[in-house]
Amino acid sequence: MLGWRSIDFLAGIHTDMRIGHGYDAHVFQAGRELVLGGVSIPFDRGLAAHSDGDVVIHALCDALLGAAGLGDLGRHFPDSDARYRGIESRRLLRHVVKLLAEGALRVHNVDVTVVAQEPRLAPYRDDMSANLAQDLGVDAGCVNLKATTTEGMGFTGRSEGIAAYAVALLEEAPATP
Repeated sequence: MLGWRSIDFLAGIHTDMRIGHGYDAHVFQAGRELVLGGVSIPFDRGLAAHSDGDVVIHALCDALLGAAGLGDLGRHFPDSDARYRGIESRRLLRHVVKLLAEGALRVHNVDVTVVAQEPRLAPYRDDMSANLAQDLGVDAGCVNLKATTTEGMGFTGRSEGIAAYAVALLEEAPATP
């Protein structure tokens, strides 16, 4: 069994790690495109929102901003600002990553859970993960994305909308020479 003594080799190493959690949810709306993780998903409804309604990226942005101590998505991109009406959420994510870099932080890894009764997301999971990895500037192995249902319970179970949870681990970016 591993104990504290088994990690003595780390004694001289200091890495500032920060963790953040994010959550987002939107109701379905007819006549809108469904976008999750930057992927257009064929479905009869999209998500109601000021932006493209990508709950995966919104939850992830909140997790990243929280880990960096930079507030939340609404603080940086308020829905009262017409400049963000209909904006592609991947643009928001890339801006958040830029803010992290300005604070000498980078993404170590992220984990996202999408909660939706429908549509089935398995066919799109790899494309969503690839988009997130690209925008975060990390290897695909640093992005975990999964989907689940609530077995008919709650607003997601009644197919009224989609929710997403995200956790992000940040680390100090190495100093550039």
